[in-house]
Amino acid sequence: MISGGRIFCGLKEGFVEALAVRDGRIVSAGSVSDVAELAGPSTKRVDLAGRVAIPAFNDAHMHLLPLGVGMVEVNLRPEEGILSVDDVLSRVADAARTKKPGEWVLGRGYDHNEFRGERRHPTADELDRVAPDNPVFIKRTCGHVAVANSLGLKAAGIGQNTLDPAGGLIERRNNKLTGLLAERAMLLVSDAIPRIPGSELVDAIERAGKFMLSQGFTGVMDAAVGQTGMVEVEAYEEAARTNRLPVRTWVCLYGDPGGVAEDAHAQGFHFGREVGLLRYGAMKIFTDGSAGGLTAAVSEPYLVGEPGNTGILVFKDEEAHGLLGRYHAQGYQLAIHAIGDTAIEQVLSGIEKAGTADKPIAGRRHRIEHCGFVTEDQLQRMKTAGIYPVPQPIFLYEFGDLYIENLGPERSAASYPMRRWLDDGLLPAASSDAPVSTTDPFKNLYTMVTRRSRRGTVLGEDQRLTMEEAVHCYTYCGAFSQFAEEDIGRLIPGQLADIAILSHDIFACDPKVVETEARCDMTILGGEIVFERGTPAI
Repeated sequence: MISGGRIFCGLKEGFVEALAVRDGRIVSAGSVSDVAELAGPSTKRVDLAGRVAIPAFNDAHMHLLPLGVGMVEVNLRPEEGILSVDDVLSRVADAARTKKPGEWVLGRGYDHNEFRGERRHPTADELDRVAPDNPVFIKRTCGHVAVANSLGLKAAGIGQNTLDPAGGLIERRNNKLTGLLAERAMLLVSDAIPRIPGSELVDAIERAGKFMLSQGFTGVMDAAVGQTGMVEVEAYEEAARTNRLPVRTWVCLYGDPGGVAEDAHAQGFHFGREVGLLRYGAMKIFTDGSAGGLTAAVSEPYLVGEPGNTGILVFKDEEAHGLLGRYHAQGYQLAIHAIGDTAIEQVLSGIEKAGTADKPIAGRRHRIEHCGFVTEDQLQRMKTAGIYPVPQPIFLYEFGDLYIENLGPERSAASYPMRRWLDDGLLPAASSDAPVSTTDPFKNLYTMVTRRSRRGTVLGEDQRLTMEEAVHCYTYCGAFSQFAEEDIGRLIPGQLADIAILSHDIFACDPKVVETEARCDMTILGGEIVFERGTPAI
């Protein structure tokens, strides 16, 4: 029995005083007196002591396995104190000193927009100076741009005369390689890095899953399983079979070319497969990059960088539409990366074409991942076809000021229109895209209710949500996006008892307190306490 504070059951259901849980599911939600009638002498009681309980968070688009891998690599995120090129170089130098000559130094998370003074990427020459004996490969926080040093470029076979791959960029300045790579050019280096053994991938899944539990999440989608091959799928299967998968995981397979779509389908990894907490359903391809990295495909040029730059489309329309039609026909949910309006148009038109009389789009809950810079026409077509956005409000928090610089205030204010989507019934499932952005749910909630960036800039205040609506997007909408709304996403009788107990009543306190002070004190998955901080259960 849970009581002693407010319990948010769902956007329509509102608040109750108490919950009763039996055999992993909620059996009663209501007043203390009504729920107490179900308690017996052996009932475990959790006293909220004035705190608030909500349905556990569901991160509808993140990368659980890469998050776990990255937890043992060089962390270059701004909150780790990486606020200049020199900070990056210092961390890389420290890591190189722990490596043998020839061993790779890998890192992720730097954001050149947060650098003091000159806001630019590190260069190959600079990385050479601090790691002369080791190949280096570090990714910008968005994951769509990276920098390699000379040994890293050499290992990938990238030389002065190497042509840009289709859908990718190898940067040169003054006819010299800078080390910067974008989109599919990054795969040249990734393919040269030794593969992580399957046992270590299982460790990474477990490590990241436990971390997510500590923040109040019991459900996630891993948004591109198979980027390094079927070994990733096998690692998830092993983790699920051996009870080392801590969170409910909706698997989104990484499509071809370069992914595992053909092999996975041939081996039976179809929509509907379940192993423990693991469920399969979606297929993904990337169609563009990121707005922060100037690679999201947009119809009007960026305001900075190369004149006339409108980003990168990974595929031509014919190729992209062929892939979408194939995966739709195979029964997968489509979960397609598209940030800029040009990429969104390619995806939306491709999904519209994929529907047939015997395999209609209706009811398939196809998704456009990110869907950041969407036009009015595209919004209306999504609503008509039942195609849902899976956005990351946290992008406005972390990258909002960079969006304004790159795209201008008007386009930035209209980006990630949470209020519009919610009002139109498009159930925007809030997410983090971690390790691109922080998994911290409270910063995401803060952004949804304030539309403020980390620096305090307001982007599109007309798109603000109430806190109840923001939690709805982070719980029920995520469950809906994974065909799981009958089991999770609300705290009502019959639902699985996936519950997060928070340190503050986020519905009553100032949003700034939510951003800076709130945390998860307890996480309950299927009625079992799987994380606890603070007041113990009694």
